[in-house]
Amino acid sequence: MAVWIDSHCHLDATEFAADVSAVRARAAQRQVTHCVLPAVEVGNFDAVRELAHAGSDSYALGIHPLYVAQAGDADLATLDAQLLRFRDDPRLVAVGEIGLDFFVPALCQSPLRERQEFFYLEQLKLARKHDLPVLLHVRRSVDAVLKGLRDTAPGQAWSGIAHAFNGSTQQAQAFIALGFKLGFGGALTFERALQLRRLAVSLPLDAIVLETDSPDMPPHWLYQSAEQRAGGGTQGRNEPGELPRIGTELAALRGVSVDALAEATCRNTLAALPRLRGLLGGIW
Repeated sequence: MAVWIDSHCHLDATEFAADVSAVRARAAQRQVTHCVLPAVEVGNFDAVRELAHAGSDSYALGIHPLYVAQAGDADLATLDAQLLRFRDDPRLVAVGEIGLDFFVPALCQSPLRERQEFFYLEQLKLARKHDLPVLLHVRRSVDAVLKGLRDTAPGQAWSGIAHAFNGSTQQAQAFIALGFKLGFGGALTFERALQLRRLAVSLPLDAIVLETDSPDMPPHWLYQSAEQRAGGGTQGRNEPGELPRIGTELAALRGVSVDALAEATCRNTLAALPRLRGLLGGIW
């Protein structure tokens, strides 16, 4: 039976506060053997670490671009200190979720545009300092994120994942050339997502990892349109247990077996996040 890794999910989100143990157990029953839990702000560093240990999962520490408005410069010092303090924790596998977001209007304007760029670049430096991969947020910001990587470590390789990738083929190739894997999730299950589905099919299989971004980025079977929500419908909550069905859809699109797709994407996640080999290397 296929086993899976959810390379990006937020089990510490308030949407899971009442039943996170049941959510994780349900995922395990569906053969999601491991989840990677990125932090989004200093205030949830402890939560992702504790959840990762409780669920035999892993975590990343970082400050998300959507949270830079309330973050202070001292938070970067806290991140640095935490990366040092827990450097021997095998479940700490990356710096993340970090990056740039040019979808939210306020983040595209001064002073928050410059603020998020500052936090992104400083966290890239911390990732190099602590020799850790990065989990990248790249919403409408692929070229700027790539520039930051090149400027921070000119001519050098990186490791990590461009989460929820939705750029062009050329941008995908640029990430791959730098050493990254590309994260795909529920968005690829929508038939109207033509460009994304073409990309998910045409990219080399060894470049792809799977994710849910739980509780966000619901697949089509959980999605409620604005009209449906206005009529009283509620948006379905995404969770790691949906990953096998997402993976099954990607396998069908690519014309490969589900087992082959699952094995490849898990191996790719271990390549992107090398510390996972110490936790899971015996499985693959």
